Amino acid sequence: MESSSALRVLSCVLIDDEPLALDVLASYCAQLPFLAVQAQFHDAAAALAFLRTHPVDVVFLDIQMPGLNGLHLAQLLPTPAPRIIFTTAYDQYAVRSYELNATDYLLKPVGFERFVQAVSKVYSGAERTEPALPALPVEPPPEAILVRHDGQLRRVAFSEIQYIEGRKEYLLLHTTQGRLLTLQSFRRAEEVLPPARFVRIHRSYLIALAHVEYLERGRVRVAGQLLPIGDTYREVLLERLRGYQQL
Repeated sequence: MESSSALRVLSCVLIDDEPLALDVLASYCAQLPFLAVQAQFHDAAAALAFLRTHPVDVVFLDIQMPGLNGLHLAQLLPTPAPRIIFTTAYDQYAVRSYELNATDYLLKPVGFERFVQAVSKVYSGAERTEPALPALPVEPPPEAILVRHDGQLRRVAFSEIQYIEGRKEYLLLHTTQGRLLTLQSFRRAEEVLPPARFVRIHRSYLIALAHVEYLERGRVRVAGQLLPIGDTYREVLLERLRGYQQL
């Protein structure tokens, strides 16, 4: 078996004006032994100055930033340019990002598994004689989800989420600390939340199994609220509850 010392280490830079988003990316990088963070920047102009004199393999780059945004920065990078992985809360820039030959485009909140998929693309292209992604153990990802609320990126621990309610293109998170309304889709929430702890019970509701109190005739009581169970979700809910009780 090849030792971890034989791995090629990819140097990277993290750029995001949200301190919490930078912390999440840094924690993800720290869990992969073949990634080495050279610097972190809140300001795109400062990052560009650094990259002009410090070549790196990959840049994790936010798009919506004050002053010089991520799309503009990507066009100003020196050649040979590093591989770019965009990280953003907005999906309308996806086409433009691929026109700039970005390796990947991650929508916030970024889940750890999705992050690893993006890094795998960079790693597999770095040196063809190496495996696409080393089969090495990593630490579990942080126990939280990032949501945008009132213009801020908020960290919400999984243990605090009681249930999530869909309101058209928005999600209303009911937590032990209060309610948070965020522009997000159920699909994105389901990608980030661990399936062993959360389950969709209805087209408009996703619940935390830890906060289930009881079931009754097509409804489930969660954190004091009776929520409807959709017919197509009933069997999955019962299966997840049985599995959760055995943990």
